[in-house]
Amino acid sequence: MKFLDGFGEQAYALLRIVAGLLFLAHGVQKFFNFPAEFPMPLNPMLQAAGVIELVAGGLIVIGLFTRPAAFLASGMAAVGYWMVHGSKSFFPIVNGGEAIALYCFIFLFIATRGAGIWSVDGARGK
Repeated sequence: MKFLDGFGEQAYALLRIVAGLLFLAHGVQKFFNFPAEFPMPLNPMLQAAGVIELVAGGLIVIGLFTRPAAFLASGMAAVGYWMVHGSKSFFPIVNGGEAIALYCFIFLFIATRGAGIWSVDGARGK
């Protein structure tokens, strides 16, 4: 599809922004019960996950300290996958862990590539 050849940087920026917003939404739900109430009480592990989702998700969206924020988010997603989903079954389609597995690898990709365009890091020349 040649007509998309010139839009790689914009598509990457949209991937970073949308993934960050979706990750941030998990933290918002945990702490603010918005847009729906979080379905269980918050234990210390869920609180730590919520803080990472809020802070790292927000930083990834605006593209500030993007590499370390994405690396932390990727690690949190990997731990969350194996602690919550991987113990039920190895296969994500069976254990309900498709979304968190995708977050893990999307954020790992972002950590290796950096913020790109439309970011505070990019504006600062990092």
